[in-house]
Amino acid sequence: MTKKMSMSTSKTSLVLFLCQIISALDVPLDLSQPPTITQQSPKDYIVDPRENIVIQCEAKGKPPPSFSWTRNGTHFDIDKDAQVTMKPNSGTLVINIMNGGKAEAYEGVYQCTARNERGAAVSNNIVIRPSRSPLWTKEKLEPNHVREGDSLVLHCRPPVGLPPPIIFWMDNAFQRLPQSERVSQGLNGDLYFSNVQPEDTREDYICYARFNHTQTIQQKQPISVKVFSMDSLNDTIAANLSDTDIYGAKPVTERQPVLLTPTGSASTKVELRGNVLLLECIAAGLPTPVIRWIKEGGELPANRTFFENFKKTLKIIDVSEADSGNYKCIARNALGSVHHVISVTVKAAPYWITAPRNLVLSPGEDGTLICRANGSPKPSISWLANGVPIAIAPEDPSRKVDGDTIIFSHVQERSSAVYQCNASNEYGYLLANAFVNVLAEPPRILTPANKLYQVIADSPALLDCAYFGSPKPEIEWFKGVKGSILRGNEYVFHDNGTLEIPVAQKSNAGTYTCVARNELGKIQNEVQLEIKDPTMIIKQPEYKVIQRYGQVSFECIIKHDSTLLPTVTWLKDNDELPDDERFLVGKDNLTIMNVTDKDDGTYTCIVNTTLDSVSASAVLTVVARPNPPFDLELTGQLERSIDLSWIPGDENNSPITSFVVEFEDALHEPGVWRYQTEVPGTQTMAQLKLSPYVNYSFRVIAVNRIGRSQPSEPSEQYLTKSASPDENPANVQGIGSEPDNLVITWEPLKGFQSNGPGLQYKVSWRQKDVDDEWTSVIVANVSKYIVSGTPTFVPYEVKVQALNDLGYAPEPSEVIGHSGEDLPMVAPGNVQVHVINSTLAKVHWDPVPLKSVRGHLQGYKVYYWKVQSLSRRSRRHIEKKILTFRGNKTFGMLPGLEPYSSYKLNVRVVNGKGEGPASPDKVFKTPEGVPSSPSFLKITNPTLDSLTLEWGSPTHPNGVLTSYTLKFQPINNTHELGPLVEIRIPANESSLILKNLNYSTRYKFYFNAQTSVGSGSQITEEAVTIMDEVQPLYPRIRNVTTAAAETYANISWEYEGPDHANFYVEYGVAGSKEDWKKEIVNGSRSFFVLKGLTPGTAYKVRVGAEGLSGFRSSEDVFETGPAMASRQVDIATQGWFIGLMCAVALLILILLIVCFIRRNKGGKYPVKEKEDAHADPEIQPMKEDDGTFGEYSDAEDHKPLKKGSRTPSDRTVKKEDSDDSLVDYGEGVNGQFNEDGSFIGQYSGKKEKEPAEGNESSEAPSPVNAMNSFV
Repeated sequence: MTKKMSMSTSKTSLVLFLCQIISALDVPLDLSQPPTITQQSPKDYIVDPRENIVIQCEAKGKPPPSFSWTRNGTHFDIDKDAQVTMKPNSGTLVINIMNGGKAEAYEGVYQCTARNERGAAVSNNIVIRPSRSPLWTKEKLEPNHVREGDSLVLHCRPPVGLPPPIIFWMDNAFQRLPQSERVSQGLNGDLYFSNVQPEDTREDYICYARFNHTQTIQQKQPISVKVFSMDSLNDTIAANLSDTDIYGAKPVTERQPVLLTPTGSASTKVELRGNVLLLECIAAGLPTPVIRWIKEGGELPANRTFFENFKKTLKIIDVSEADSGNYKCIARNALGSVHHVISVTVKAAPYWITAPRNLVLSPGEDGTLICRANGSPKPSISWLANGVPIAIAPEDPSRKVDGDTIIFSHVQERSSAVYQCNASNEYGYLLANAFVNVLAEPPRILTPANKLYQVIADSPALLDCAYFGSPKPEIEWFKGVKGSILRGNEYVFHDNGTLEIPVAQKSNAGTYTCVARNELGKIQNEVQLEIKDPTMIIKQPEYKVIQRYGQVSFECIIKHDSTLLPTVTWLKDNDELPDDERFLVGKDNLTIMNVTDKDDGTYTCIVNTTLDSVSASAVLTVVARPNPPFDLELTGQLERSIDLSWIPGDENNSPITSFVVEFEDALHEPGVWRYQTEVPGTQTMAQLKLSPYVNYSFRVIAVNRIGRSQPSEPSEQYLTKSASPDENPANVQGIGSEPDNLVITWEPLKGFQSNGPGLQYKVSWRQKDVDDEWTSVIVANVSKYIVSGTPTFVPYEVKVQALNDLGYAPEPSEVIGHSGEDLPMVAPGNVQVHVINSTLAKVHWDPVPLKSVRGHLQGYKVYYWKVQSLSRRSRRHIEKKILTFRGNKTFGMLPGLEPYSSYKLNVRVVNGKGEGPASPDKVFKTPEGVPSSPSFLKITNPTLDSLTLEWGSPTHPNGVLTSYTLKFQPINNTHELGPLVEIRIPANESSLILKNLNYSTRYKFYFNAQTSVGSGSQITEEAVTIMDEVQPLYPRIRNVTTAAAETYANISWEYEGPDHANFYVEYGVAGSKEDWKKEIVNGSRSFFVLKGLTPGTAYKVRVGAEGLSGFRSSEDVFETGPAMASRQVDIATQGWFIGLMCAVALLILILLIVCFIRRNKGGKYPVKEKEDAHADPEIQPMKEDDGTFGEYSDAEDHKPLKKGSRTPSDRTVKKEDSDDSLVDYGEGVNGQFNEDGSFIGQYSGKKEKEPAEGNESSEAPSPVNAMNSFV
């Protein structure tokens, strides 16, 4: 809500213009002129009798006038009264009262006359009256005994003072008596009771009269009022009459309205024009009447009509003759109405239509003085000349009186005089002085020369040319010193000489010349006009809503003329900002810190310059959580319900949206408040449902958009009667904890649900589908009962019923439970395995009979583990993996198998107690697969025409290697590839010398291994043959190797070239057309870990060096490992494993001691051993959790990985390898139930120590193998 205000410059100009008109009629004081009264005391002058009386009379003229006074129509000789003095060069009288004078002695009508050789001016008749504040006359006041419901008037009758006093009613404590539609004060000061009530009884009704002139307050004696109610009257009568009397006070009866003031049905009222009309109607009646006002035959005047004193007073301001008429007041209650008509007549003391004005004439000119006034009745007009009635004044042949006009013809200097016009009727008079001054004067310009005027563009410009001359000069304006005379609609020429440019533009700036001429001469004057840009607020403050204790800022950014200096002032509610350090006024903003409720209001930014003023306002609304409700009241108390009402607290500018009702049970949970109900914010009452045997207290919390209020004060307490329980415990269950018991549990009733003392529970059970009777037991203060000696896992019907000292709850519903489970007795039979491909198998089994499950069937677990790799023999640990299949499923898929390996598996049934016995182990083998890429490829010994290639066998051959394939091709200087050459190499080879190559040529090599199934992933490298003895080309990056895990890969390389190269790694999904992703390597390291990779995905990678003309390594391809099943290891609980670990720890301790002794003896280690022992950990492939690379590592990986080594990459189940859906895959042992009760499992791993051939295990190295490697 933003409001913009601007002070109009045209209004300022209008005021200036009017002032100029007045000044143009003034005669310069250096010229002869008759007297003019400039200041005088008011006609009706009430003075303080304790202070000196000052009667003002000031006048001007040339020569300076002399002064004289009349008192009560006769000359007042001030020289004969020592108490009276006249101020020097003034006609003002000072009557000395403070030095012994009496104000009453100087009451009267005074008139001042100012006189010089050209005439005499007179003042109004000034009536002097001292103010009076007389004491109250003593009177004996009888107590007022009033019957309840009757009307009453307490009369004030204040003493007559001058001016009349202000009346008000107070008590002995000087507190104003409360007034209402029933009790109010009349215009005459009396206190009116439309009907009295018992609470009106008091002994200190005191009327006070305040006399403002003397600053005194007079007090009337206290008035006593005693109101008798009907009940007390009946009790008094009954105490004084016998049983046989039939007399008694009548009950309070309702009465139709009766007017207390004014009386009768009609009255009249006369008021003077311009005054305030006050009409009053006060009525008695029960119920209290309501007053309504109408004007017969017309409407009450809009914008001038006000209702006061609870509509008992009609107030019309600034009345005129049009307000005359009949005004009717109507008093109405439920029993009827009464009315009164007041006939209003508006009279008028004389008021000016045309007041006479001073007249300046040159000899021989003509002129007129006009004096026109109106009034009701019409005033009479009379003329005086120099204070003397014109009829007896000296004759002047140039003067002729024609009613309200004096006509002057061919005046001469002797015609100069002061004329008085008197307009009077019975309600007052008007007296005006106007002189006729006959002068012969050449023109003179009164405006200062070269005066500078500055105005705002698009505003009126008023250029002053105040002048005087006799005869009256003619005025002309010119633009510039030698410009042409100004004419046309663009300008307005005023009679006082002012030139107005209605809409001033920049082009209007410049010098203006004013020329005044008459028959006696000519004169001119120059003024300057500058046009300024308007001041604007280009960013106004905006409406803000802020929470209490927050911070708010209003902006006020301005644009102004560069030559004007603006001042910015901030107002709050059109007043100065509070003197508070929380208000920070900046250059173009106002900030309020720590806002409080009192900061709510309208903030105005006012920008002032010397020429204009603009402002803009915005409202700040401070919101907060509502204040708490109060005055909680309980009504309509019943056994099961009660009505609660309250009064809302202040909503703090954010409407209350709802009320929350809470209750406390002081009997069962004292101090704990619980939710009862919530009602809309427009509702202040709620009907609350109650429970038996609860000692209720209630409180209410108000809620608005900001938050919740503090709780209200608690209501009174209400204790409900006891009853039998209405409800039974919830969540009843029967679940066995042991094979021979049934545990019955329930959710106990809360205290307020007990409905009475002695809360207990009747627990009943019987075996389902067996014709048994219910067995029952009654318990208290528990929520569980155990039934022992039950058969294993049989269904039971269970129910729990609440009861207390007053009876039982309704019959409870039955639930089905089961006695305790036991471990399954039978293993699944007929286990069959179907190998689908080298990494996937499908297992089938026959379900276990439900009786043999002996519990809730949760699913089946398949344990499977790799026995050995068929391509190599090595010792290794066995890692058992577990897949769990929910429900009664009889098959499942085994993913993530390793090709060319021997596996075993067994199947177990699972219930709520645990796992049953395992089925006999089933052996199956996976077929060969394609191998992983060779572990490394090195190119050494470059010559003019040969290169030596060395490689490592694949980390995971996944079968019997049949051969290697080498492909290579030359690369020219533009990185274009030449013809591709392919060579087949036997599987038992590990190196090759390539001859007959071109000298000084770069070659790119592609190398992979094959099994009978097919070719594996390839590894690439680049190398250059030499030219004579020249060193290989620099720089170059070669031997890029990768070691990949599921989600990350360790990239390493060799670099030859200048020092301090900045490397980067680029990678992407193999075969994808997406752009390469780039990772910057910190420092000059030759390794980098790529993270956030997708399991089972083939990636391409290459390494480059910044600033080396875009030089990069050849591409390498690697594949992340598949998401593997989780592992569950339980060997740590085996005694033999604990003993073995202790022996290993002892052996390590002995070795450390031996090493320490050798070191102290100066023993040395080969450099190679040191390098291996202290290899940079960042070069080694790392696991995220234990520092080794990959989530799984085979026993054949026990050796530390060196540069160029690679992990298996072909661990992914290809989509084309199996048609089985992944839905058939099992889940791990840590599975949970779905919301629908179905079982969900996860992969889990389980380690067991078993001997195995070869070095093909996919597990991490065992501590024993680690020790063997160490030794």
